[in-house]
Amino acid sequence: MGNLLEHMGVEKDRIHFSWISSAEATKFVDVVKEISDKVRALGPNTKLKKIYS
Repeated sequence: MGNLLEHMGVEKDRIHFSWISSAEATKFVDVVKEISDKVRALGPNTKLKKIYS
């Protein structure tokens, strides 16, 4: 799957899959914050923009 995403211009660090139970609200919030921080640190996806411009 990583190769397909990279071929489409999406860096693998921008995607995250995680199984979280509906009873784990705190874990959900923590995972969303962690991934959001990581993606913000990567900055804009200029590679994707070049492909679709």
